[in-house]
Amino acid sequence: MPPILLSLLHSLQFIVRSRASLHLEIIALRHQLAVVHRSRRPRLRLTSADRALWACLSQAWDGWRSAVIIVKPETVITWHRRGFRLFWRWKSRGRNGRPGVSPDVRALIRELSTTNPLWGAPRIHGELQKLGVSVSQSTVAKYMRRHPRPPSQTWRTFLANHASQIRAVDLFVVPTVTFRMLFVLVILAHERRRIVHVAVTDHPTAAWNPERTIMQGLIRG
Repeated sequence: MPPILLSLLHSLQFIVRSRASLHLEIIALRHQLAVVHRSRRPRLRLTSADRALWACLSQAWDGWRSAVIIVKPETVITWHRRGFRLFWRWKSRGRNGRPGVSPDVRALIRELSTTNPLWGAPRIHGELQKLGVSVSQSTVAKYMRRHPRPPSQTWRTFLANHASQIRAVDLFVVPTVTFRMLFVLVILAHERRRIVHVAVTDHPTAAWNPERTIMQGLIRG
């Protein structure tokens, strides 16, 4: 295509475009030249004001992607998202969630939980509602006085205390040399690891009921 025709096409493009778009493009190009002249180094030095300018241009001008040269368009989008987060962080400053509970209400919750140790958070919450105190049930549970409870024994302690009364039962199959299957029932005492009862059969019938045999072995032991 001849250069003259290209120049005419560019001229028509400038005529069709809006005046505001031309001004924004001029601002973008001049700003990039200013950044290049200001840096005077292989790596460009961008300030917070430069990033804020391009974040604003990306929202106010549709053709900003074709004008940006010093950085990638994805970088400008990242700047805009970062500024959006900073804006909402500044706007929500000084807000620490729900309003605090007054000392009188906290003292009342502790008093009710102390004088009525069997009351839980739902019961205390209902009593406060009757008195006209508007608090949530989770708030009541937070400020209730914790009553000390005796520590429960561990599993190791339970086994040590009841080892003489505990029996272990195992039912397994043993193949013989002639390929017969023998059913073996073993009852073992935990205290001394003593065998209390052993039962072996090759035909587990109703008479040799494992539950009945286990009860007989326990009685013998």
